[in-house]
Amino acid sequence: MLRTLLLVSSFVVAAACGGSSAAVPASGKPRLVVIPKGTTHVFWQAVAAGARAGGEAAGVEVVWKGPLQEDSREQQIQLVQQFVGEGVAGIALAPLDHAALVPAVRAARARGIEVVVFDSDLDGQAGKDYASFVATDNRAAGELAGRHLAQLLGGKGKVAMLRYQVGSASTEAREEGFLAAARAGGLEVVVDNRYAGASVGEAKTTALNLADTLRGVQGVFCSNEPTTVGMVQALVQLELVGKVQVVGFDCSPPIAQALGAGQLAAIVVQDPRRMGELAVRHLADAVAKKVVPARVDTGAVLATKANMHEPAIRKLLE
Repeated sequence: MLRTLLLVSSFVVAAACGGSSAAVPASGKPRLVVIPKGTTHVFWQAVAAGARAGGEAAGVEVVWKGPLQEDSREQQIQLVQQFVGEGVAGIALAPLDHAALVPAVRAARARGIEVVVFDSDLDGQAGKDYASFVATDNRAAGELAGRHLAQLLGGKGKVAMLRYQVGSASTEAREEGFLAAARAGGLEVVVDNRYAGASVGEAKTTALNLADTLRGVQGVFCSNEPTTVGMVQALVQLELVGKVQVVGFDCSPPIAQALGAGQLAAIVVQDPRRMGELAVRHLADAVAKKVVPARVDTGAVLATKANMHEPAIRKLLE
């Protein structure tokens, strides 16, 4: 599955190199650009597959182009500005920063370019400042993780949370949802202010720097793919696997393997393929001046070792 997603991602990126600069290129199809937070993680490869499917269903040309790493705010801003200058018909954007991308989106709208925000919210009002917001209900997903960890620990104990990075609205909403549910469930959160950074390596280093804290807690929550993988790697190195209940977020082959091996107690899984597909389809509708929903929840589920082989869950883990 991973190889398939990589091939799909490569296919869509190739379109960025050869496509026309016009809103309606030689193909006669409206040209829509999808700009993710990054292009490395498995999550974004699944979004790319969905975006391609959405483009085929809507009869539009889809260009996929984003920063390599999820900490390149300036590069993402430059990409939006580039495509605004080229006069594309629409932009689907997963903002790296909920505030920093606002001026670029305003500039796009001023040029008559439709914008759909997906995955992570942007300051402003969906349906007014941009056409639609397509994403997981991230606060609810974080609450799901918090409730499950509280149940695992019997409503008592100390837990730590490893945040992702400042400015990421999606992970901030998950983190706040987790904190609310964990505390309401009787858990004591002893660390909630440490940021992992954009890569697995950074997350592992941050977790290792919390070694003394991790030896004293019964549970941990991580709010996205690299943070979860980095934490598992750190716990393996610290020989704390099995001693700390870890609830992670998102899925990749290493995460699915860790879940099956019992290194993770549970993960909250989004539907990135559906997110990419609906973002493009709603953007195509907005370009065609059709009414689109202001907010779309693409859903999330809790996966455990016990249910990970159920068809509906397995599909999201592949």
